[in-house]
Amino acid sequence: MSDQPIRIFISGACAGLAEARDALASHADIELVGTSSEAAKAGGKLASTGAQVVLHAVQHAETVPVDEIARIREHTAAPIILLVTQGSPNLFDEAVTLGLNDVLLLPQFSDNLVFTVKKAHSMGSMSAGGAANGTRRSTDTSRVITLFSPKGGVGKTVLATNMAAMYAKRLKKRTLLIDLDLQFGDAAIMLSADPRSTILDLVMSHGELDSDKLSGFVTHHESGLHVLPAPLRPEDADLVTEDRLASVLMAAKQAYDIVIIDTAPNFTSTVLTALDKTDELLLVASLEATSLKSVKVCIQTLEMLHYPLERCHVVLNRADTRVGLRKDQVEATLGKSIRFGVPSNKAVPSAINRGVPVVMTEPKSDVTRAIRELCVALSPEAAALESAAPAARLSRRERKQLANAAPHQLAASAPGEELRLDLDAA
Repeated sequence: MSDQPIRIFISGACAGLAEARDALASHADIELVGTSSEAAKAGGKLASTGAQVVLHAVQHAETVPVDEIARIREHTAAPIILLVTQGSPNLFDEAVTLGLNDVLLLPQFSDNLVFTVKKAHSMGSMSAGGAANGTRRSTDTSRVITLFSPKGGVGKTVLATNMAAMYAKRLKKRTLLIDLDLQFGDAAIMLSADPRSTILDLVMSHGELDSDKLSGFVTHHESGLHVLPAPLRPEDADLVTEDRLASVLMAAKQAYDIVIIDTAPNFTSTVLTALDKTDELLLVASLEATSLKSVKVCIQTLEMLHYPLERCHVVLNRADTRVGLRKDQVEATLGKSIRFGVPSNKAVPSAINRGVPVVMTEPKSDVTRAIRELCVALSPEAAALESAAPAARLSRRERKQLANAAPHQLAASAPGEELRLDLDAA
């Protein structure tokens, strides 16, 4: 999260607003900088507070109160969240069309209120970053692929590093891997990379954060992949703010064909910023009841956040493990089809200990084929590039060196905090 709390301004009136206001004002990540019972009287206060998010409340809203929103817009460009106690089914679509950030039905749990404010702030920062870099080349052809799981230990980082290496070496894509598990990221270790700098060094650097500056902070991997590792110390995670991360992602889209983002196993503000920029979201799960429940809750949370679920795909890791669960049972539990599966292979843990992606050490294995199919499905034009060039293979000498490489001695560390929700079992 950011060093500074998010400054919010609340206008209007409706049932439940007082409770919502008190919940937000008492949260450490939120600063209530002003209130006004009427939008018409909010102007002077808004101009002086520097509010980063505005919450405007209306009692009954069959349609968006256009005149009231217009009065607010005269004094701020901050994201606006509409708070209502009753509303029509089409209210959200109308609000988005008119430029509002979100619609929230009161009453709400305080965590949901804070979550929505952080998401609005992240999206506002992203928009500002896009405007600041508007003179640069189009990023329409770049793809941002984010891997997420609310439960650790499902192989998310293994999949992220191998996908990134596949895109870079085999599919000939300019590829950047960003380790956004800011406290306990392991991407650099899994790639046997010795980074000179991390994402912390980049965001703390002075001056404009653009694609030229980004190139000076990435670590080069033998596959051709570029890596932006997580900070070396867990306590530095908070220094990577949403605003600066938004600029990093914009710069990455300008410089690379594929941007792979590996995330922490919880919905942090930086993860929300990444989701706002994501083209394809991969929810990684394993054939365990706890993992499947967590993914189900994750899908429900994304739906609550109005995240477009058509961009969201479930990837079943170790999909051929025989534990008494069938694919159709898993799909029924999640309420979502499983398009991608990656099989188990004993070469994977061996490759992890060597610090080399299995797609490089075992190019003909079933796990490598599955990862290639996943990469091509998410970026179909990559297949054409691969067929136009000779297949990238390691030399005999390179493979012998990898086989003899000493396993990495991983330092023991506490796992990242998982998403904990007190819900009924799936």
